[in-house]
Amino acid sequence: MKEPTLGNPQNTIAVLQKYNFSFQKKFGQNFLIDTHVLDKIIRSAEITKDDMVLEIGPGIGTMTQYLACAAGKVVAVEIDKALIPILEDTLDGYENVRIINDDVLKLDIAKLAEEENGGRSIKVVANLPYYITTPIIMGLFENHVPLKSITVMVQKEVADRMQVGPGTKDYGALSLAVQYYAKPYIVANVPPNCFMPRPKVGSAVIRLERYENPPVEVTDEKLMFRIIRASFNQRRKTLANGLKNSAELDFSKEEIEQAIGALGKGASVRGEALALEEFAALSNLLADK
Repeated sequence: MKEPTLGNPQNTIAVLQKYNFSFQKKFGQNFLIDTHVLDKIIRSAEITKDDMVLEIGPGIGTMTQYLACAAGKVVAVEIDKALIPILEDTLDGYENVRIINDDVLKLDIAKLAEEENGGRSIKVVANLPYYITTPIIMGLFENHVPLKSITVMVQKEVADRMQVGPGTKDYGALSLAVQYYAKPYIVANVPPNCFMPRPKVGSAVIRLERYENPPVEVTDEKLMFRIIRASFNQRRKTLANGLKNSAELDFSKEEIEQAIGALGKGASVRGEALALEEFAALSNLLADK
């Protein structure tokens, strides 16, 4: 296996110039050019030769080279056709890498894990485009892809949102959804100068370790998430009003107020004050209606 050659600015610039590559704003492309950060991502993802890794958005193959050296197999999904010939070049000699030119949101990843890894759990590692971070992460969880962990570079603000608890301004539907499926922790904060081109905001690497079983018991998972979304859709409203005004829910005013009362909460409580356990209890109370 070859040693990684990308990860420093000079080599990245050389590859981009060789192919006359121009960055596509619509794909949110920011390539990592810091070997310390790359090492930290690989270490925190705890990749071994027994692992199959799914990489989303490999770019020119910088992190892919590092992943190929650490993992048994790497499947890299890249949406930008212009990057495919570059990847074929930079990953030449890495025998355990498969490149797929597709939109990861349209790909059946559970089926891919079945084909490539016999249905065993995979690890996801990615430097995610900021504009589709949430749909990608939620898609992996909600579609019940067999996952051990997700280790991703995201906008710092989004990483913060994933790990905060009730009563903070960043707490919301994303915090609850992530914490229902996985244990989140921030591995490293990454400044803009570690990328080319430089993003306008700071980034963070966050690792989400998938729970074997969620930490709360819910009769109807989909109902709980509808309740959570309704609770945060209009943050300034009380929880009762948020639920009553939601087109996704069909409970009477009395049923909603009764359920909130049974939680031991007052009529003026807002959604942002409830922990995951309380949303699960509320959902179970309303499911009985």
